Amino acid sequence: MDEEYDVIVLGTGLKECILSGLLSVDGLKVLHMDKNDYYGGESCSLNLNQLWRRFRGNDQPTEQLGASREYNVDMIPKFMMANGTLVRVLIHANVTKYLNFKAVDGSFVYNKGKIYKVPASDVEALKSPLMGLFEKRRARKFFIFVQEFEESNPKTHEGMNLDTITARELIAKYELEDDTIDFIGHALALHSNDGYLDQPAMDFVKRMKLYAESLARFQAGSPYIYPLYGLGELPQAFARLSAVYGGTYMLNKPQCKVEFGADGKVIGVTSEGETAKCKKVVCDPTYLPDKVHKVGKVARAICIMSHPIPDTNESHSAQVILPQKQLGRKSDMYLFCCSYAHNVAPKGKYIAFVTAEAETDNPEVELKPGVDLLGPIDEIFYETYDTFLPTNDNDADNCYISKSYDATTHFESTVTDVLAMYTKITGKVLDLSVDLSSASAGAEE
Repeated sequence: MDEEYDVIVLGTGLKECILSGLLSVDGLKVLHMDKNDYYGGESCSLNLNQLWRRFRGNDQPTEQLGASREYNVDMIPKFMMANGTLVRVLIHANVTKYLNFKAVDGSFVYNKGKIYKVPASDVEALKSPLMGLFEKRRARKFFIFVQEFEESNPKTHEGMNLDTITARELIAKYELEDDTIDFIGHALALHSNDGYLDQPAMDFVKRMKLYAESLARFQAGSPYIYPLYGLGELPQAFARLSAVYGGTYMLNKPQCKVEFGADGKVIGVTSEGETAKCKKVVCDPTYLPDKVHKVGKVARAICIMSHPIPDTNESHSAQVILPQKQLGRKSDMYLFCCSYAHNVAPKGKYIAFVTAEAETDNPEVELKPGVDLLGPIDEIFYETYDTFLPTNDNDADNCYISKSYDATTHFESTVTDVLAMYTKITGKVLDLSVDLSSASAGAEE
């Protein structure tokens, strides 16, 4: 281990593994270490016995739940946009050959106590029971504007500058009702609270376009895809990529201590009495706790069920977004469901998550509106985890720390953090103008 590296990466969470892979492909000499004896860090995937150990101590799971090894329960469950940034990163890095994806069956939104399919196009808007007749026409007009909008073609802008007008002002032009704005902003544009309404409209419109393009990609019931066997496959795919380009992996390295020189810059990492020298360190917040501050917490319920989420058209995999306004909250709540169809549970079993940015200290009460939508549950586990943001100056110490994973059940915010870190570390912007058709091979409907 007594060698010098360009970068030492600490933790094998998804963000760290993506960065390790990308930096290795760039020709940097990378050492990747984890204090745990398994891949994934916070974003690991557990079998049934591991899940029980984590939440129930020495108790044993009941036999009715099936074989432990047939469970792959993701601790940070997130779907991928079929046309989204993470898919572009996977193709850019050529790791799609290590993975198999399957389309997610359904995308839904909660409104006034019921679950509805998210309408994503002008045609779907006309059919949706979410809106009355006149509202459908107004929504259809708005959807057509978004579908035809091209940033580089002023003719499609209808005389508006989306960099200067806010999302609220754009929506006002189409006279949409509050409930319509609610599902468009939260279930299509995937904003987690209403703050976006007073931001420039360009990002809002681009997010809606991404949803529609992703939906069109595999002609499935949702814009999302998910790996067979769960997200635990992703860190391992990037680990393999890093290894192909000469990166070195070491699991089960206790007490990884980051060492600093007299000038405050990182000089290496010590574990078990040996020090590996390096110019830069990339890590998750648990490795440098004095360089991060707590910004909140996420509450989640993990459920094992024997049926799909009710009112989701028997979807074997689905996302349901509960917009903040519908529950009187400050941010959205998310339902995530996956099953044996994605090889994450034995036949006939479903894994459902309810997640939200915690606003109280009582997850059981706070998550009840989401849990109540799931129907009968075989087993349920509650957990709250703290979320952290880095506070350090990258230039002063050469340490690059990822943000904690948020409550969203899709990957867009996670990958934004990865790409920002990549640019800070390398000074380059990752070119993601890739041919997306090459990813289709890795996905089934």
